[in-house]
Amino acid sequence: MTEVILALALGTVCAFGTFLVLRRDLVRVVWGITLLSQSANAYLITMGDIGGTVPVLAHGGHGGGAGHVTDPLVQALVLTAIVIGFGTTAFALVLTYRVYEEHGSIDLDELGDHS
Repeated sequence: MTEVILALALGTVCAFGTFLVLRRDLVRVVWGITLLSQSANAYLITMGDIGGTVPVLAHGGHGGGAGHVTDPLVQALVLTAIVIGFGTTAFALVLTYRVYEEHGSIDLDELGDHS
């Protein structure tokens, strides 16, 4: 049941991100790309199976068990992707502000007419 709820939530976030990417406002496009990347990150975390035990405790430590181990590589990669995504989003928003200062609009149809 949890997987179904998570799949519906991620599908909704991904659909809303796609909706925002298809808008004419440049800021909404940037936020849509951000939502799409964050939904991909959440998907990767769920596929990394976060329900297991810590690898240090499960392999020969005092917790020693033949239990199910969570893969820490997925979590490290997603953490890196979140940090890079934050920097990219900040840079895209600064570029959007510069476009607004230069052209007086962030509407993509109007920007296409200026060139």
